[in-house]
Amino acid sequence: MTYQLVKVPEGGAKISIKDGKLQVPDNPILPFIEGDGTGRDIWRASVRVFDAAVEKAYGGKRKIHWMEVYAGEKAFLQFQNWLPDETIQAFTEFLVGIKGPLTTPIGGGIRSLNVALRKLLDLYVCQRPVRYYNGVPSPVKHPEYVDMVIFRENTEDIYTGIEFAHGTEENKKFKELFKEAFPKEYAKMRFPDTAGIGIKPVSVEGTERLVRAALQWALDNNRKSVNFVHKGNIMKFTEGAFKDWGYALAKREFRDQIVTERESWILGNKEKNANLSVAENAKQIDPGFDMMSPAQQNDIKAEVEEALKLWDSHGDGKWKSKLMVKDSIADVSLQFTIIRPKDYDVIATLNLNGDYLSDALAAQVGGIGIAPGANINYVTGHAIFEATHGTAPKYADLDKVNPGSVILSGEMMFRYMGWTEVADLIVKGMEGAIAEKIVTYDFARLMDNATEVKCSEFGDAIIRNMG
Repeated sequence: MTYQLVKVPEGGAKISIKDGKLQVPDNPILPFIEGDGTGRDIWRASVRVFDAAVEKAYGGKRKIHWMEVYAGEKAFLQFQNWLPDETIQAFTEFLVGIKGPLTTPIGGGIRSLNVALRKLLDLYVCQRPVRYYNGVPSPVKHPEYVDMVIFRENTEDIYTGIEFAHGTEENKKFKELFKEAFPKEYAKMRFPDTAGIGIKPVSVEGTERLVRAALQWALDNNRKSVNFVHKGNIMKFTEGAFKDWGYALAKREFRDQIVTERESWILGNKEKNANLSVAENAKQIDPGFDMMSPAQQNDIKAEVEEALKLWDSHGDGKWKSKLMVKDSIADVSLQFTIIRPKDYDVIATLNLNGDYLSDALAAQVGGIGIAPGANINYVTGHAIFEATHGTAPKYADLDKVNPGSVILSGEMMFRYMGWTEVADLIVKGMEGAIAEKIVTYDFARLMDNATEVKCSEFGDAIIRNMG
């Protein structure tokens, strides 16, 4: 592909994908977006860490060929375009890249550059690992218990952006059509005349590909559970359907490798009492069984019978070595990930829930300033790794802010590429710098006897602590 704005580096090669596996050459070309505001300082520190880790890991046998592409303020100032087509073309052609924080232009046009990139490349997984680095200041008693990976659906839910603003002709027309076609549902609106309207699409396809990616990743990385976080008790046909479709896919495509939480209860009950009847087992997994209608009781007994059919492959404790699949209500999860973090491992959830949950969890382990993220299409291989925080323009070009979010997003990127030696060195360097209490201002003000350093100097400390 021919580029006019982007300079393709000589001597590099493209990452490709074959039979679902990334094919990474020793000299890959990686597109990067520097980012707006503090992104400039952060990128300069981060790229030095990345290059140092690659050099130390492979002694010159491998090298990244960085290719700058443009988005945000830098693109607008140079090319009068917030998101040039060439940027999308480059990420499409070269598969894997990384970006700093971007400004979202105010007013019309693109609502969010980040959302636009995700949609244009169909990056349906927002993957956010949340783990604690020893010594990082935290508001909770046991941040070391936090080790979770969120798989947030990235293309649906209310982030689709289908909204009708109050006072517009579109809003009026939509409500007229809605009232005519669905009068009972229209009547549920408390103040319809002044209501803005938004639509929340959740599809079978969108759910299944997100859940499939989360389950496969959990199995590949020897995790213990996948939890579907949802608000299905209220939004039964969107969030509730997400949960139901998730379980159905898990049982259909991963049956021998997984066990649901309720199946584990049923099998465990039989293991404790081999003579337990189906009805007695049903009463133990649902304490309100006796108050249910006969039809509801039959449903529970059918569930028990179905689970007991797994006895040969899952019984006698064999289920304990399987990946546990369970679910929890979103508001309960926000509480329990704080007070019972050991119960959560891999989380699969919808777009808005994932947004709330990932930032709330990041607060337990140092804040969003060092929270990494990735937007991935596990089918095509396309992935953009990114800072999860904003541009903080008041700190721009002061060499002050924490570069940890981009650096750890790079760690995710190298692990995704299969360059685990590089990823491990980045983690080692980060842990070592924090252990020495050589940190940027955001950590230094919360740590005793810390040495506050610049953004670039924190990068130096990470490189030095790679050993």
